[in-house]
This record gives sequence, C-alpha cells and structure tokens, in this order.
Amino acid sequence: MQEKDVNQNEQEEVIEDAEQELVSDEETATVTQTDVSEEEIQALQAEKDDLQNRLLRVQAEYDNFRKRTKKEKEADLKYKSQSVVTELLPVLDNFERALQVEVDDQAAKGVVDGLAMVYRQLKTVLENEGVSEIETDGQYFDPNLHQAVMQVEEEGFESNQIVDTMQKGYQLKDRVIRPAMVKVNQ
Repeated sequence: MQEKDVNQNEQEEVIEDAEQELVSDEETATVTQTDVSEEEIQALQAEKDDLQNRLLRVQAEYDNFRKRTKKEKEADLKYKSQSVVTELLPVLDNFERALQVEVDDQAAKGVVDGLAMVYRQLKTVLENEGVSEIETDGQYFDPNLHQAVMQVEEEGFESNQIVDTMQKGYQLKDRVIRPAMVKVNQ
C-alpha cells in the first residue's frame, strides 16, 4: 500500500510540475506578444512593402533590358552588312563610270564586257543583301532619300521635281546608306 501512495505522490508531483511549466509558458507567451508593439509591426509591414516594390521594379527593369537587347540584336543582324556595303558603293560607282566609256577596239570591248559581267555580279550580290537603288527619275525631292546639290529652272519639270541625278543613292533594307545627289527644279 505504501508503494501505491509513493507512486501516487510521485504522479501528483509530476502533475504539479507540468502545471507550473504550463503556467510559466503562458506567461512567457503573453510577455512576447506584448513585447512586439504596434509600431514595430507597422515598421516591418512598411519594410516588406518597400522590398516588394523594389523587387517589382527590378523585375520590370530586367524585362525592359531583355527586350531592348533583343531589339538591338535584331537590328544588328538586319544591318550587319552595312559597313561592307558602304565600302563597296564607290567601287560600284567606278564600275558604272568604266562601263560608260566608248571603245572601238575589239580587245577593249572584251575588257568592257568582262567589267560588265563583274559589275552585274557585284550588283546581284548587293541586292541579295538587301541593297536597293533609290529611285530618282520622275520623282519629287524627298529630303529623307535625296540630297539636293543644285536647284535649276528647267522646262517640262514641276516645282520640287528631280531634274537629274548626280550620284546614285542606296538604301539597305529600309535604312538609307547614301542619299542620292540630285538637281531639283525650283
């Protein structure tokens, strides 16, 4: 019987200890809840909102950067041959001048025919790259495509109409590489 009393006493002590721990845990929880003030909660909420806004801005900036980089790469690919074409335009002009020479000798005609073949081949290569000649015959002056070198008064032409082309102009796809140098009627 004494054993039962001892066991019962031990059980009661364990229960009392558990109750005391429970009460102290509740007091600690109450103290921690009251330690965090409303001001601190608002400050933490404001900081969270600020960080979220900054994150959204960084994401938007990154998206804009990615789109801009993609457009720049596309433009670079579209106009990749511009520097080479710009260097070849004077060569094309010189071919045209050489082909305008009148020759009577049979050997010279063979050379001119060879030059004409090379000229056509060069022109075909440039056209395949997207190079096109700017139209001037019968056109009206457009400052985006033409460069007026002279103004003249010619019969049979309207005001602001191109009279003569001094130097051909070229564009690569939709970009003007060299404007056409023209005479314009007043």
